[in-house]
Amino acid sequence: MFKSKSKSSFDESTATSTTIIGAGTTISGNIQSNGDIRIDGVLKGNLTSKAKILIGADGVVEGDIDGKQADVLGKVTGKVKVAELLYLHGNAVVDGDLYAGKLQIEPTASFNGQCHMGANVVEFVTERASAVNE
Repeated sequence: MFKSKSKSSFDESTATSTTIIGAGTTISGNIQSNGDIRIDGVLKGNLTSKAKILIGADGVVEGDIDGKQADVLGKVTGKVKVAELLYLHGNAVVDGDLYAGKLQIEPTASFNGQCHMGANVVEFVTERASAVNE
């Protein structure tokens, strides 16, 4: 009745999980994720995701963020690069440059740095970073 097809390797395209770094947790090091990620604790390192990133109201990231979409309610110290929509909510504080396809900022949120918007800007920054790392 059911046909079983086993795969010998993990299929990244089907990863739909959400990773949560809870309040009271501190991580030192870089994080890479294929799925959504939520930070309610402290991350001292860079964060890269192929999906949505959410920094909770008590969340702190001391490093660069690179993702598809991001909602920031907490504090980020570092460069934020988002291919689609970057949304700074509530009392969000970002100290660093922003690179986003689209940007939405609530009046109570703040950031110190330069803002670069548009899909071409995000693609250019990604290509430039790849060339430097080679």
